[in-house]
Amino acid sequence: AGYEVAVTRLDAPKLADVGYDVFLDDTEVIEVGHLRLDAIHNPGHTPGSISFHVRDTPLLFTGDTLFPGGPGATHFDDADFDTIIGSIQSRLFTFPDDTVVLPGHGSDTTIGAERPHLEEWIERGW
Repeated sequence: AGYEVAVTRLDAPKLADVGYDVFLDDTEVIEVGHLRLDAIHNPGHTPGSISFHVRDTPLLFTGDTLFPGGPGATHFDDADFDTIIGSIQSRLFTFPDDTVVLPGHGSDTTIGAERPHLEEWIERGW
């Protein structure tokens, strides 16, 4: 089909029925045409959640880790609120304020728009 399905080792057991071709690890670089995407392990939504930073651009694909207004859902098995908050703080909030956050669905935002609200998210618990 011209593509490979990649999964992290931590999420692979849950996706065994779906199937996958390769394992994807933290800091791995994926090349798509002339673009280079740096994988960033962001546990919390799932143990193996990954975000991708498009190198030499302000673009950050965060999947279900970070949305406008807070972190992704953590109310189901294998998800953890404290873990996703720590992951956002240590792995995503290291990017500059003008970094464009492109979640897996919904509207985009920026790191600068979200960073000031971290304590609010912690206080509300979601």
